[in-house]
Amino acid sequence: MADRILVVDDEKIIRESMSFILNKEGYSVVEASNGSEAYQKLLEGTFDLLITDLEMPEMKGIELLDKAMHSSPQTSVVVITAYGSLDTAISALRKGASDYVLKPIDFDDLILRIRRLLGYKKLSLENQILRRELHQEFNFANIIGKSSAMQRVFQMISMVSPTDSTVLITGKSGTGKELVARALHFNSLRNTQPFVVVNCGAISETLIESELFGHKRGAFTGAVADKIGYFKAADGGTLYLDEISEMPLQLQVKLLRAIEQKEIIPVGVPNSINVDVRILASTNRDLRKEVEAGRFREDLFYRLDVVNIHLPPLIERGDDIPLLVEHFVEKYRSQNRKTIKGVDNEVMRRLMQHEWKGEIRELENIIERALIFCKGDFITVSDLPDSVHTSQPLHMLNGGHSLESAMNELTRQYIIASLQRNNHDKEKTARELKISLPTLYRRIKELNINK
Repeated sequence: MADRILVVDDEKIIRESMSFILNKEGYSVVEASNGSEAYQKLLEGTFDLLITDLEMPEMKGIELLDKAMHSSPQTSVVVITAYGSLDTAISALRKGASDYVLKPIDFDDLILRIRRLLGYKKLSLENQILRRELHQEFNFANIIGKSSAMQRVFQMISMVSPTDSTVLITGKSGTGKELVARALHFNSLRNTQPFVVVNCGAISETLIESELFGHKRGAFTGAVADKIGYFKAADGGTLYLDEISEMPLQLQVKLLRAIEQKEIIPVGVPNSINVDVRILASTNRDLRKEVEAGRFREDLFYRLDVVNIHLPPLIERGDDIPLLVEHFVEKYRSQNRKTIKGVDNEVMRRLMQHEWKGEIRELENIIERALIFCKGDFITVSDLPDSVHTSQPLHMLNGGHSLESAMNELTRQYIIASLQRNNHDKEKTARELKISLPTLYRRIKELNINK
C-alpha cells in the first residue's frame, strides 16, 4: 500500500509540481491550499507524511505543525521555507518537525529526504512491533504451567525481575532455563537495552576470555581487529551466562571481579573499562558439588547464587503436560499449515506416563514429529515415535497402587502395543500374545482398551 502524503502550499504551481513528482514516485498524494484545509484533512484521514509551507494565509505552517502533533502524532512533518526564514524552520524542528527543505525546491533532494524519512519511520515501527512481540513472548505470565511448582517459579520471576540482583537458574537440560532468563530481562527496567546470551560450553577455552571481555588488535595471533566482547555488548542491559559450570577455573576469578567491581580488562589493554551489566547464569549441574570437587570457585558460586530459581522436571509437574501439548500442537499446526485439532486420549495418557529424559524439549520434538505424520483430525498413537510406544507406566512405579492394578496397567499397555503392531487385527494379536481370541476380547473389555 502506497504511503500517503499531504502536500500543503498556498502557491498552486509549487503544490501541483510536488504532487506530480510524488505521484510519479508511487506515493498517494492529497493537496491542501492552506493550513485550515490541511488540518481538516488530517482529522478526516491518516497520512504518513505532511509537507507544509510555513508562510500561508488563514493558518501558518507552525500552527498547523502544533495541531498535527496533537491530532495526528503518527504523521511525520517536513516544512518548506525560504532561506530568509531559516530561523522559523529551526523552530519548527524543535517543535517536532522531522526535516525542512529550502525554496526553491530541489525535487531530487526532496525525494531523497522523503525516502530516507519514511524508510526510517517504517524501520522504527517494525522495531516497536518486534519489541512488543518479544515482551509478549517472554512475559512470565505466558510461560506454560499451572502446577504448584511452576506457580512458585512465576512468583519468583515477578519479584526478582524489577531488581538488578544476580540470578542463578538451575534445572535439567530442556526445562526452559533460557526462557526464564528472557522473562527476567524483558520484565525488568533494563528491557529496552541489550539481552546478550553466552553459551559458556560452546566457546573454546583459549578464546572465552576474549569473547567475554574483548581484545585489542594484535593482542594475540589472529586478533586482526579490536573486539568489544560480550560484557561491553550487554552494557546497560543483561548478560545471560548459559552453562556457567563449563567456564574454566582460571577465568572464573576474572568473571568474579567483573561482577563485583563492574569493570572488565580486555585482552591486550592495560586499563579497566567500566560496564553496567546485570548477570543471569544457568546450569544443569549441582554447583555445590562442583565446588566440593574443586571444579568451581566457591566465592563465584556465592556471588552468582544471590537468587536461585530452580525449574522442576516434567515428572514433578505432570499437570502441565496437557497445557504444553496444546501449546505445541497450536505452534506447529500454524507452522505446517495443518488443521489438526489435538491429540486423542490414548496419546495423552502415554505422554503423561512417559519418562521425559529430554524434558520439555523432548516433548516439543515429539509433538512436532507426530503432527508431520498425522493424517487425521487428532494425533494418534501410531503417529508417535517408538520411544513413547515403549514408555513404562511410571505413575505406577511411584507407589500408592496395589500390585494388581500395576499389573493390569502393564498388561493394558502390552496389549495396546501388540494391537498397534498388528494394525488392530485381533486374530494376529491373539496369536502374538499366545492367548485365545475370546480371552483377548475379554481382556480388551476388562482393561477398557478403545481403538
